[in-house]
Amino acid sequence: MKTYPRTCKVNGKVVVLRLLEEKDKKALLNFANSLPEEDLLFLSFDITQEKVVDDWLRKVREGTWFTILVEADGKLIGHGSLLRTEQIWSRHLGEIILLIAPEYRGKGLGSILANEIFDKAREMGLMKVVARMASEQKGAIAVFEKLGFKAEALLSDYVIDRQNRTHDLIAMSYDVKGFSETY
Repeated sequence: MKTYPRTCKVNGKVVVLRLLEEKDKKALLNFANSLPEEDLLFLSFDITQEKVVDDWLRKVREGTWFTILVEADGKLIGHGSLLRTEQIWSRHLGEIILLIAPEYRGKGLGSILANEIFDKAREMGLMKVVARMASEQKGAIAVFEKLGFKAEALLSDYVIDRQNRTHDLIAMSYDVKGFSETY
């Protein structure tokens, strides 16, 4: 079981990994509102809204969601989250969300966060971690492929953006426990 806060180096810069706390609400909203619009288009919940962040904090308190924040120079620069479903038939799954400030992308921070999430998924007894994104988010798809995720499904016109245009959704997964090897 890992302990937080913890520091690591990303591209020569020291960053702090720590768990999301109630006091982080304003920093999380500021971070969300600083992201480019295309980063927010396909999230399943609007993290720029205070009531959504309140719900996020509640789910972290309850233990349904797990979020690691990343700070550099005292500023929030990203997060990795593991969302557990309350549906009984998918209780073995967790959904991963990685969001990183543009200036810190491509430096290995996504891999660090993903590995933290994978460790937490194992600790929670999850068997598979799922990532969902619009099919045109080629950069995000490449990042998850590099982490070992495999495409499992393509759902046509499954998501809608803020301009009411539909997009295909790709679901990718990572086998946390080698569960598929037991068959």
